[in-house]
Amino acid sequence: MYIFAGLFSVINPLGTVPVFVGLTKDDTRRQRDSISFWTAVNTLLILVISFFAGKYVLNFFGITINSLRIAGGLIITTSGFALLTGSFSRHKGMDKARVQEDVQKRRDISLTPLAIPMLAGPGSISLLITFNQKYSSGSEICIAIAAIVAVCLSAYLILKSSHYIVQLLGASGINAISRIIGFIVIAIGVEYVSSSVVAVLREI
Repeated sequence: MYIFAGLFSVINPLGTVPVFVGLTKDDTRRQRDSISFWTAVNTLLILVISFFAGKYVLNFFGITINSLRIAGGLIITTSGFALLTGSFSRHKGMDKARVQEDVQKRRDISLTPLAIPMLAGPGSISLLITFNQKYSSGSEICIAIAAIVAVCLSAYLILKSSHYIVQLLGASGINAISRIIGFIVIAIGVEYVSSSVVAVLREI
């Protein structure tokens, strides 16, 4: 449950809803469902690869887990502040005008910008690398993979229902939810940084 909550808060599929609606406003319902499905699949593949290959990347570059946790915590905290201040799209490098222009040239948006960087961004990737170091037994790995699948399934359902969510909640409702999630994301980031700093000081 902790893995699911942490990963869901960092990915924040609700924050992607306005961008998804803007990019698919001229598409049919069937096309939107297809884009939602492939966005979730691409996100799942990226997150699973990050979870399993992350430790080898750390070993190759000689990065300790505490250093990664501090860096990841800072990224997560920054994402939380972006959610809290309503600048999440800019935080992830999304320029709406540029994205709209790019979509006209390339129809398949399920990989980029939706899967990368909107959902599977640096915060979620660094979080999964940390989870891989923390949960190493067979049962823990299965639970982590199940949590990743559950998050991606939730993202699929949210994106698939995005047009209804916008009609129901409106822009103000989505902003309110994003700000609440922002508090949670900031708390997760601060927890990672503080616990890692304590661990480093104990090693000295």
